[in-house]
Amino acid sequence: MHGSMAWKSEALNFVWERKAVVRMEEKRNQGGESSVSIRIPAGAMEVLKTLNGAGYEAYVVGGCVRDSILGREPQDWDVTTSARPEEVKALFRRTIDTGIQHGTVTVMVGKEGYEVTTYRIDGKYEDNRHPSEVIFTPSLEEDLKRRDFTINAMAYNDGEGLVDLFGGMEDVEKKMIRCVGDPKARFGEDALRMMRAVRFSAQLGYEIEEETKQAIRDLAPNLKYVSAERIHAELVKLLTSDHPDYLRTAYETGITRVVLPEFDVCMETPQNHPHHCFNVGEHTLEAMRQVPADKILRLTMLFHDIGKPRCVSVDEQGITHFHGHPQVSSRMTGEILRRLKFDNETIDLTCKLVKYHDYGNDQEPDLRFVRRAVNRIGEEAFPAIFQVWRADVLAQSEYLREEKLARIDSWQELYGKIMAEHQCISLKDLALNGKDLISLGMQPGKAIGDCLQTLLEEVLDEPERNTKEYLTERAKSLLG
Repeated sequence: MHGSMAWKSEALNFVWERKAVVRMEEKRNQGGESSVSIRIPAGAMEVLKTLNGAGYEAYVVGGCVRDSILGREPQDWDVTTSARPEEVKALFRRTIDTGIQHGTVTVMVGKEGYEVTTYRIDGKYEDNRHPSEVIFTPSLEEDLKRRDFTINAMAYNDGEGLVDLFGGMEDVEKKMIRCVGDPKARFGEDALRMMRAVRFSAQLGYEIEEETKQAIRDLAPNLKYVSAERIHAELVKLLTSDHPDYLRTAYETGITRVVLPEFDVCMETPQNHPHHCFNVGEHTLEAMRQVPADKILRLTMLFHDIGKPRCVSVDEQGITHFHGHPQVSSRMTGEILRRLKFDNETIDLTCKLVKYHDYGNDQEPDLRFVRRAVNRIGEEAFPAIFQVWRADVLAQSEYLREEKLARIDSWQELYGKIMAEHQCISLKDLALNGKDLISLGMQPGKAIGDCLQTLLEEVLDEPERNTKEYLTERAKSLLG
């Protein structure tokens, strides 16, 4: 039955257990041990000492070990142990059954929680994600063997040091992402591991080992069985990494053909134009590199030209044009982000930035034009638009680049002046409001909104008109 627990019998053969321990020791003596020293936080150390003191094996494991070795700050400290879940619960005053069906108990030390998971062997995977059963084992080796990549299959405690049975340290030194054991078996267990391989590669700047990469090519279609929420989470981690352009690897291995097919079309759409030196997809990858590692900015640059393939035309000289692509890209962005289960706030802000990603690029700005642009684009989105514009320019050819960047600087300078002088750019800044109009005799309803909008249009052109006296008289004239 899916997700069921298969417990090993309490009469588990002692000889079998002893052989497992001996095999482990043999592997460690062949080079598994390391002089690596990891500073474990006090809470995690308390968990280890309590388990060890009760006669159980216990190690910090996985990502916290990897990140410590790399000099990165671990986000979580997970513990693996020979103790069964009920034995773990008996040792600690406060525990939470966060994943007890898979052997995981969260131990609370003060306000911090530490996931403690019993050594286990996963049964057959029947849905590209969940094992049909989980079998507890006395063997750390068996537990590490089921993990995804060698750099995530290392364990550590202060007593034994680093336990590295599958060449994780060697792959760290080689800057390599490699599956533990047979990559097809690992990806067959959980298809999302293919996206994780690309994501870790992007976060760490590592190459994916060739056999592992070939397995992704072969099994990428299985990503269709993975939920949109899990795809979404991995995509954001990849995009906000140090190497968002490694999305190219996801394209080359067939991942995006399943999870983001619109990007594949961009990678196959040329841009024969003086302003461009890349095809649409390569321009997109470069544009992502040119903005900070912020989710909204990276999503904006990923999707800013996603509609170009639907808008392409070629003139008599063979020059490609993409008229109307910002509006098409914005509409497609909304569709894709909803498909990937993003929240409404992210969708709205990203769509707005995509829609205006080249607004005013050929317009020499003045204060009036900038005020109207802020009003149209919105005060929340507008500060980010300069980074979007610059990234777009820096991912183009060098043709007129300096002039384009100088124009953006002018926009930003004028925007700074408007903000510093607190000029009116929206209805909330208007010196007259709906209550004032009602006091003049206007009936509540749509007419009030129309009148306020008319007044705002005048003030956007001439901000000195934003006084209660002037606007009151102007409203009276509109009322007739």
